[in-house]
Amino acid sequence: MQPYPKLLIETAGIEIPLVGFYDAPDAKPFEPLAVPKGGAHVCVFAFYKSWVAGETLLVTKDDYGCGGAGRAWCGIETRSREEFVRFLADEEGLKASRDLMNRWLDASPPYRREHENLLVGPLRADQYRYLKTVTFYVNPDQLALLAIGAQYESAPEDPPPVIAPFGSGCGQMVGVFKDLGVAQAAIGSTDIAMRQYLPPDVLAFTVTKPMYERLAALDERSFLTKPFWKRLRAARTRS
Repeated sequence: MQPYPKLLIETAGIEIPLVGFYDAPDAKPFEPLAVPKGGAHVCVFAFYKSWVAGETLLVTKDDYGCGGAGRAWCGIETRSREEFVRFLADEEGLKASRDLMNRWLDASPPYRREHENLLVGPLRADQYRYLKTVTFYVNPDQLALLAIGAQYESAPEDPPPVIAPFGSGCGQMVGVFKDLGVAQAAIGSTDIAMRQYLPPDVLAFTVTKPMYERLAALDERSFLTKPFWKRLRAARTRS
């Protein structure tokens, strides 16, 4: 059964629908579908408005939109390693040297898909078994609240509950997690190549399924109903 973080959503005032990343054998249950045109170069985040409108993006090894998503999600290399490193390090200046970019690529393998269909869109309760991550699209105050939620049950010896990794926007949706079975969250949409498709005050907070279940379990005993958040909301109202 799919949980839902009702108290968190209502308390935070999150209005943008949650977005799930699915790895599923059948795409039909996710209809209506949006599919990148074969051979066309299009960022997966160009479908952001489609997700909000209730459509699900379908990505396969044949239709993946852009080379970044092809590599990050499907393990498809659309250019040589040398060309890729030169583009990222020299043309776009994303790392201080080609050596650093090469080392980052070595340490950041593509997501290993389990099925033919990778799908991004509205949460589907009947497809919960295939859910890999959930993304909240939020403003800075809401992101702060989510970050506290991710820390709520975290012990000092646990893996970092919140990370902010370097990478493509699509990679930050799933590939940055070393273990999807660990309760962890990633601050995402920090890739300036894809931010043109999002509202300027919106960032992503992507969580693994175990972390999503933790957030859904937050109740009235937690910080959600306590003075800190109430004072912040009151301050925003006054301003």
